[in-house]
Amino acid sequence: MTTRQPELDAVAAHAHPSLMDRAKERLESLGALSRMTGQVFSRAVRPPYDWRGLVYHTESLGVRSLPIALLTAMFAGLVISLQFGYFLSRFGVQYTVGRVVILTLFRELAPVLTALTVGARIGSGIAAELGAMTVTEQVDAIRALGADPLRKLVVPRVLACLIVLPVLTVFADVVGLVAGALVVNFQYAITLNLFFQGALDAVLMPDFASGVFKGAVFGLIIGLVGCFRGLTVEGGTEGVGRATTQTVATTSVSVCLADFFITQLTLSL
Repeated sequence: MTTRQPELDAVAAHAHPSLMDRAKERLESLGALSRMTGQVFSRAVRPPYDWRGLVYHTESLGVRSLPIALLTAMFAGLVISLQFGYFLSRFGVQYTVGRVVILTLFRELAPVLTALTVGARIGSGIAAELGAMTVTEQVDAIRALGADPLRKLVVPRVLACLIVLPVLTVFADVVGLVAGALVVNFQYAITLNLFFQGALDAVLMPDFASGVFKGAVFGLIIGLVGCFRGLTVEGGTEGVGRATTQTVATTSVSVCLADFFITQLTLSL
């Protein structure tokens, strides 16, 4: 009984790591991600450039994500227009709903909701694809052939995410605004001309640019996290499943955290 106790304690410690062990593991992962980020940037600015891979991944990640991005933006525009129209009607100023809707969409809802919905699809897909290549030793085969896995696999995907998210954010802005205008016209008899006139009078270029900038930062986060999780998979196919789940969770939290700091930055300018 006593001779087996140290072995049982070791197994229990391995199965249930302490808080310090988890914190150390998170810090090591953060350091590895930071190192990979620097390597990706250095390779992205130096030739040769993989234009074919960039176009392919932009199409596969962006065009195929367009329906879910537009659907999310449409329902977001419908809901916030109904909500703000209802509350503003209590004060008899429901005609100003266009101003509130456009600022909410441009600065917050369009980039954040697009990143959370589309980012979950893109990030988990990247992690699953690279994770499968890692566990089947295809990444090692690329290294054995003398090629650079970061340049061949990571750089095109990260750059594609950096392009795709801002573009999808712009589409989300337009669709959400049109959906909001239609619902308040039907629900509160506010004409489309009055809605759009109020919206255009209220919005400024920095409001639009801040949302697009957020989309670019979110796309960079999603691409880097997805690639990092995919390339560091351990444990075979079960590890690939864990990597996709961790990617969705990490990107969602990172997007919300980055949104706070970017909002603080843009409001102070």
